Amino acid sequence: MDLKEVKDFLEYFDNVEEVSENRVHKRCICDAENPIEFYEDQAFCYRYRFSKTFVLNVLLPLVANSLDSEPVSPLIQLLTSLRYYATGDFQLVNGDLRGISRESVSLIIKNVSEGIARHLRDYIQHPKYLEQKQRNVRLFQAIAGFPGVAACVDCMHIKIANIGDHKEYVFTNRRGIFSLNIQIAVGPQREMIDIVARYPGASTDGIIYDRSYLRVACEKGEMGGVLLADRGYPKKRPNLLTPIVHPASARDERFNKAHKGTMEVIERAFGNYKRRFPCLHRGLTTELTTSPAVICATTTLYNLGLKYKDNITCEEESLEN
Repeated sequence: MDLKEVKDFLEYFDNVEEVSENRVHKRCICDAENPIEFYEDQAFCYRYRFSKTFVLNVLLPLVANSLDSEPVSPLIQLLTSLRYYATGDFQLVNGDLRGISRESVSLIIKNVSEGIARHLRDYIQHPKYLEQKQRNVRLFQAIAGFPGVAACVDCMHIKIANIGDHKEYVFTNRRGIFSLNIQIAVGPQREMIDIVARYPGASTDGIIYDRSYLRVACEKGEMGGVLLADRGYPKKRPNLLTPIVHPASARDERFNKAHKGTMEVIERAFGNYKRRFPCLHRGLTTELTTSPAVICATTTLYNLGLKYKDNITCEEESLEN
């Protein structure tokens, strides 16, 4: 091949490469250590339960100042915790975010959960103003015709795996499972307005309610209406209405029907809450001292998602993932 042929070949090669660059986009290598870059929007939402924009603009500023930035950045600490909330599995968190030991993951989840939980009362609170209270009553009545309702209240058991040196019977619920019994009150749009997250599984719903500030606020008339609760709650409490056990008239039947239709709000709220944070459905594997912080953090995140309309549009993860 003479010099002219070599030049012709190189010129041809340059032309082909130029055409290829115009037609085919070069693939960029994403940073696998940074999930914000590594995952597309839908995959990110699928794994972390919130959009990238929401995580960067709302959640990260919320907790960044309360977290030590060494050796793991606040963003990765936040994502580590969100991934745990979405799985309940330390091993999956370790697999997704490489280079972080199981012990470090446990400490990160504790610190982030406590950091988010500090903002609980900023986002979970009773209606303060008369207009808010009247609006809630109107929205509740529009659901099933039950007048004067300020909120629905119920308890849910969150399974726990680690009770440490505490006596087992204190945390054993009626199904024989270690749990925390959490009381939550919700408004008409499934927002949480009150939470009590400190009682072990053997505590009854009635005991939790009687010792809560929610009862005091309701009996003082601060809620702007009555509370609805299921049959697990005590009877004959001021401004607390439970179903009629043995309805004896058409009026009783109408009461129960309207009561049941209105209580569907809290059932749906609990369902949405557990679907968004599957760790609650599977059971918490954190230390007992950390578990209440995880619950308070996820309820805060639940309300933040409602406030900023950051809804999950991706499919629910399978339990095996």
